Amino acid sequence: MHPYMTSAAPSSAFDGDHYDQFLAAVRAQFAEATKRSRHLFRTDATDLWAAYLDAAPAGARQVRNCAACRAFIERFGGLVTIDAKGAIASAMWPKSAPPAYLEASRALAARVEKATVIGVFVGSAAELGRARTGAWTHLAVEPPASHRWTGAVSTAGQVAASKSQDRAMLERGLADFPVALVRKALALLASDSLFRSEKCVAVARWLVELHEHRAAAKNARVRDHITWLAVAGAPAGHCHVRSGMIGTLLEDLAADMPFETLKARFDAKMHPLHYLRPQSAPSAGNIAQAEKIVEALASAGSLARRFAKLEDLQALWLPKVEARAPGKGGVFAHLTTRRDAPMDSPAPPAVMTWTKLAQTVLPTAETIELFIPEGKQSYMAFVTAQNPDAPPILQWDRPDRRNPVSLYLYVSGSMPEVWNLRAGRFHRVTAAVLFPSMWDAERPQAHHGAGVSLVLEGAKDTTHEAGGGMFPEWLKSEYHPVRKTLEAHFRGAKIAGKDEATGCGLCLSKSASKWDFELRVTAGGVRTRYRLDRWD
Repeated sequence: MHPYMTSAAPSSAFDGDHYDQFLAAVRAQFAEATKRSRHLFRTDATDLWAAYLDAAPAGARQVRNCAACRAFIERFGGLVTIDAKGAIASAMWPKSAPPAYLEASRALAARVEKATVIGVFVGSAAELGRARTGAWTHLAVEPPASHRWTGAVSTAGQVAASKSQDRAMLERGLADFPVALVRKALALLASDSLFRSEKCVAVARWLVELHEHRAAAKNARVRDHITWLAVAGAPAGHCHVRSGMIGTLLEDLAADMPFETLKARFDAKMHPLHYLRPQSAPSAGNIAQAEKIVEALASAGSLARRFAKLEDLQALWLPKVEARAPGKGGVFAHLTTRRDAPMDSPAPPAVMTWTKLAQTVLPTAETIELFIPEGKQSYMAFVTAQNPDAPPILQWDRPDRRNPVSLYLYVSGSMPEVWNLRAGRFHRVTAAVLFPSMWDAERPQAHHGAGVSLVLEGAKDTTHEAGGGMFPEWLKSEYHPVRKTLEAHFRGAKIAGKDEATGCGLCLSKSASKWDFELRVTAGGVRTRYRLDRWD
């Protein structure tokens, strides 16, 4: 029998024990816990049900002996939060409760907060516990959407298990690579002396901060809590220290390898044709797994791509459109007036970085022209989803902020004529567009690198026959287990709309080893030449 009913119940000595207030206090405690912390953790707290009953007032034990409440307390009563300092707090049991439940609530909280954290809690249910059975109301809470696992590929249990594996791998990595070594790796990566070092900077910085945070812990228990908190919020792959590129770099540094050898090894592994790129055909099992994942995510339509147009892009700069005075509708009102040719500045090309040009020149630039040199350059094409309503598959594409745009280029460069361009002359720039991974300033994707593309009038990939314009390292983590299958698919896929493409041009990547790009910029009737020699 349970002490609280939502409809009229037989009178008893315990009708006034304020169970409804205790239930409200538990729910308020849980709401506050999930508000202050993005993650919940399981503990090894035991005998919670016995502690709850033992703290019942005289004569109330049997009344509280409820199977639904027991299931809730035993399954979810041990959940805790961990704060930034490594302190844990009960997610369920308030320190303030109605008198009849105060001792029980405090006893449960004390038992839980002395327990050991044993895992990340991942749940998908809209309700923890069973709030009602018939007319009876029981202990139960409703997790907010932010605390409910909704993934279609992995179950909540599988995710929780993977977090435990992540912790074990992270612990080994922290033990193998001390903070001084990781600091050395971070300094090297931040110096931009290694090819595509941006891929590893974030994980190196994360490891240094975690090392320092753990070192400041007052004891091993708090240090363990800090590690669990880091595991719960770690980006995909960060805990896999030894198996990632950061592990390769740390091992080479630990071996005191000469810089030239270390750099050659790192650069070779980070080559775009090798990094996260499968080197063999997919197995039948991988293809079958890919079919299941795509079906579960309903993303078959997301794999079809088309060449992008200017209107698909988020431009950093566009040519200034000349304002036209309102006409009276005469016979010749549709004609534009003659514009005077710009005056060329007599000064030689001003050498500057892209960052400075973007800050000081672009705001007033009316037109921009790019000189196309002889030889191969990093010409590129923006591509986007052929079906704009298909689910996001790119890391920078979200349901609440759609951005299905990616780009491709040829790793060894390509000749201008391949892109319908003529060498030895200036071509009109129709837009300056940052890499799609940079469009959302609130959620930067720094590990994908920085760069800008100068979209050129009339540019298009005249030789395109196949190749989907996608790379495995850009896909959401759900697709990583089937990289081989997706790589094979994209290699053979044809991008639609080649003849209608208006989003092609030259890629200026921050990580490029050589910069030498000449621009002609018109502003205020004066045309000035600039030479870009580096990103910043």
